[in-house]
Parts: sequence; C-alpha cells; structure tokens
Amino acid sequence: MSRYRGPRIRIVRRLGELRGLTKKITVRTKPPGQHDKKPGASSEYAIRLKEKQKIKYNYGISERQLSNYVKKAKRMKGSTGLLILQLSEMRLDNIIFRLGFASTIPESRQLINHGHFLINNKPVDIPSFQCKTGDSITIENKNKINVWRERITDSSSLNVPTFLEFNKEKLTGLVKSIVSRNEIGLNVNELLIVEYYSRK
Repeated sequence: MSRYRGPRIRIVRRLGELRGLTKKITVRTKPPGQHDKKPGASSEYAIRLKEKQKIKYNYGISERQLSNYVKKAKRMKGSTGLLILQLSEMRLDNIIFRLGFASTIPESRQLINHGHFLINNKPVDIPSFQCKTGDSITIENKNKINVWRERITDSSSLNVPTFLEFNKEKLTGLVKSIVSRNEIGLNVNELLIVEYYSRK
C-alpha cells in the first residue's frame, strides 16, 4: 500500500493524536463515519490493528516497510516491540522532524528528498535512512542558514529529546544515543503490534 495522501485529521479522529502526521488536533471525539448506531466493543483484532495503524500513519511508512521492520526486529536481541519503535524513530525523516527542521514527518521527507541535509558531511536523500549513535546532521547549503533560522521561527520552544542534540547557532544536529522507550513521541502499545503480526 502506498503512503496515505487523504485528509490527515480524519486519521487523527480514528487513531488519536499523531504528531508525526499532523500538528492539527480535533475536538470531535467520534471516529469518522456514520454515528446513528451505538458502537459495540472492539474485537481483539481491531484493537491490535489500531495500534499497528498508529505507527504506520505517524511515521508515514508503508505496509511493506513496517512488515520488514517487524522481521528485522525479531532477528535482533531485545524486546521485539521496542525494537520496532526504535527502527521507526531512528529513520532520518523522523530525526529531522524531532530536531525541529520540519513541522511534520511528511514535510521532513520532502526536504530530505530534495537533498537539503548531510549526514556526516555526506549527502543523503533517503528518508528511511537509519541513523545511528554519533551521526551528525547538517544543512547542505550553508549560505541559506538564515533562511533555515526563519523556518525554525521559535527555536526556544523546540522540545528536542535527550537522545538528540541541537545546536541553535549552527543549526546542526547530533544523534547522541539510540532512542529510549520514554522518549518515543507516540502513544502506542507496541506489544499489540507484535501480536498483530504473529497472528497473521
């Protein structure tokens, strides 16, 4: 399945807050669709599917990419659910978003595709690039640093997580460590995602 290009607020109404997808919030508490019928209890499958959809839409990854992350996580040492989240969080498009260069992950992905960033002084235009500890992120065109400062209009309000470091003067980023569970900016139950794929 290709990436979702429809109304983002519709997804937020269905799944809850997804900061990677959109900054918009909704006051509506009901999911999209007809509301004349009283909703029944969600099935276990529906609950697991909802958690899977959260990670898919928040990070803007395809079904195939997510399935590959699950397979990769199962081959690695550690908690499979946490590893799935870490693989998603350490993507370059998410790192650019978490550093404040973009307001959403879709916007971050577009900037990366246009070649605006260097990783360890080398151009990278692949949004799914997996960042690792020690990676430095810099702007490709240093002559446009003032333009970037204008994009980041209020850098004092940036909530950069502790696994990253952001230099406000030079507008550079550094990956200090692999993201921990409490720094992941998504309200999701990763164990249900593992269950979803184990029952397919």
